[in-house]
Amino acid sequence: MNADEIAAGRARWQARYDAARKRDADFTTLSGLPVEPVYGPPEGVAYPGFDRIGWPGEFPYTRGLYPTGYRGRTWTIRQFAGFGNARQTNERYKMILGAGGGGLSVAFDMPTLMGRDSDDPQSLGEVGHCGVAVDSAADMEVLFDGIDLAGVTTSMTISGPAVPVFCMYLVAAERQGADLSTLDGTLQTDIFKEYIAQKEWLFDPEPHLRLIGDLMEYCAREIPRYKPLSVSGYHIREAGSTAAQELAYTLADGFGYVELGLSRGLDVNVFAPGLSFFFDSHVDFFEEIAKFRAARRIWARWLRDVYGATSEKALWLRFHTQTAGVSLTAQQPVNNVVRTAVEALAAVLGGTNSLHTNALDETLALPTDESAEIALRTQQVLMEETGVVNVADPLGGSWYVEALTDRIEAEAEEIFARIRALGGEGPHAIGPMTSGILRGIEDGWFTGQIAESAFVYQQALEKGDKKIVGVNCHTGTVAKDLEILRISHEVELEQRRMLAERKNGRDEAAVRAAVARMVAVSRTGENMIPAMLDAVRAEATLGEICDALRAEWGVYREPARF
Repeated sequence: MNADEIAAGRARWQARYDAARKRDADFTTLSGLPVEPVYGPPEGVAYPGFDRIGWPGEFPYTRGLYPTGYRGRTWTIRQFAGFGNARQTNERYKMILGAGGGGLSVAFDMPTLMGRDSDDPQSLGEVGHCGVAVDSAADMEVLFDGIDLAGVTTSMTISGPAVPVFCMYLVAAERQGADLSTLDGTLQTDIFKEYIAQKEWLFDPEPHLRLIGDLMEYCAREIPRYKPLSVSGYHIREAGSTAAQELAYTLADGFGYVELGLSRGLDVNVFAPGLSFFFDSHVDFFEEIAKFRAARRIWARWLRDVYGATSEKALWLRFHTQTAGVSLTAQQPVNNVVRTAVEALAAVLGGTNSLHTNALDETLALPTDESAEIALRTQQVLMEETGVVNVADPLGGSWYVEALTDRIEAEAEEIFARIRALGGEGPHAIGPMTSGILRGIEDGWFTGQIAESAFVYQQALEKGDKKIVGVNCHTGTVAKDLEILRISHEVELEQRRMLAERKNGRDEAAVRAAVARMVAVSRTGENMIPAMLDAVRAEATLGEICDALRAEWGVYREPARF
């Protein structure tokens, strides 16, 4: 790229920066030195390949989506929380918001994640243990009691039963008197990653895609600010993938959902802005920064060149980051504070839009109030004290970072080609990437690739080629055992008691009729969301809705692999 082209780009950026709203803040170093909002090549100097780096707020968005970087708006502090029953989690949410958190992220317990009620025999011993138990809209009302859903962004990390849980969220907002069209937040809904990595599905892929397509249509029409899909690489990385595999599998899944929307006749410029992403930030600092930068660049190019998007927002890859749970250690757990801080800083320097920082004790149990506060304060220290919010993409132009960004992008492109090849030639029901993903799931290709990467890393640990402080090096310690949060069995008993009371107090005939109506709609081409909302309003439980659909669509069984 010649000097004149670079100068023209800087002028475009400057005009957009000047026109944008900035925070009223002190953008100087700790010593009082003023810093520029962005840095680039010196004036009059050519920089070959600078078009791949560019300026913040310009295609291909390697350096961020906004010309102001974090000077315009900092990332959202969105702490992931949920345990016990809705009342207990509501108290934790109020603590997070009161301590400066900017958004909520709901962690559900295993029965809820699997679409089962707390009184289901398969729920025994699991209620409230890895997240909050939600059986009906009544639980959702308690979960957000005293929290204005129209005034706070809410993320929900759930995929298999995401659609009925989202309907419960909408009904809770209705009962608060909220205008549903103004709601803002994110629902995970990413069923592809369940088959690939996390294994929390309900049905075969096709019925899940039917529900996801219905949700995309409904949100685009009725709740335009809400993001109905958060395409998740986090669980893929936690299962043992490499950074390039996490990036490629996640973006491929995203392309699959784009193809799903297009197959429904939706305008990519309308529905693509409703897709967001969820990435892991692992402990290899520079690799993670490069991964995030490459992700934005790849998404923008594919949406424009492959899927025909023309609006700027359709090209934007907006993403939430969570620090790597798999990097936390039970040995010397206080070291996890350092790991989390490094991972959070990588996410910020990579331009994340929102962030969750893990607590030091999460490898042992759900976080205590104290460890949750430390995790929150980690983000606040980064935001308020370090100066990382002063300059957009401060590592842009680093020879190492740019080379690593290019390398990860190239690896991802190779993986995209392999996935598309899995689908074979000829017509595809939804699209070529979707066809390849479905075949890769069916054949166990994704599982095998991740397992191989995890095995290679484990070998490196056992040989001592890779080090983890407190695990295979520097193992001596004077630290004492932590006090951890323990969920009483009384939580399950109380949840089951409340569920029984709610079932006894509802109109049973109305529940049966609403669920039957929902099943009848599932046999047509009609959008299922309105009928599911009616079932939720009648106080049908999550298990009743999911069981009715299991009876209609069957249950997915993963083929045995050896």
